[in-house]
Amino acid sequence: MNRWEQLTGGTSGEQYAARFAELADRGQDVHGEARLCAALVPPGSRVLDAGCGTGRVLVELARLGYDGVGVDRDASMLAVARRSAPRLTWVQADLADLDPSTAGAGFDLVVAAGNVFPLLAPGTEGAVAAALAGVLRPGGLLVAGFGLDREHLPVPPGLTLAEYDGHCAAVGLTLTDRFATWDADPYEGGGYAVSVHRR
Repeated sequence: MNRWEQLTGGTSGEQYAARFAELADRGQDVHGEARLCAALVPPGSRVLDAGCGTGRVLVELARLGYDGVGVDRDASMLAVARRSAPRLTWVQADLADLDPSTAGAGFDLVVAAGNVFPLLAPGTEGAVAAALAGVLRPGGLLVAGFGLDREHLPVPPGLTLAEYDGHCAAVGLTLTDRFATWDADPYEGGGYAVSVHRR
């Protein structure tokens, strides 16, 4: 069981979607992740939304002209994604066991938005980094967000940036950029980080 399932019981899809709909209704920008991805690879690129949840990021990327697949373990989240964008491909799978024959391969970019890596089951981070690196084409990018304190993560952090970088290096990924937000603000330490690694 991953840390997300421990927090939500695997039944939070509707509540999660409602939270972001409310933020959008109040005028909040809920598409920073998609915008950063779009700045990194051109329209038409293949994108894997790893830990896609309700599909918010992938749906926006598809609207912008990207070809994508969403993968998540949480059936309640995927039910919302499938309802909101039935033409997109949604795969229920554990990222630690992700098989390219299930999700595909040759992705130009893999995005793990929010807190996917910090909410994995402890001890599976290396396997997930390997699986995600394995579906990237040579030169492809892995982009991941990290809450590094209680303000940005609903549980105590279980993974440091150095540990994450180590998992990425072990599977042949090289750190190219680190931002403080999905708006590509320079990272100078702090409670949230977005890391970009290249295969």
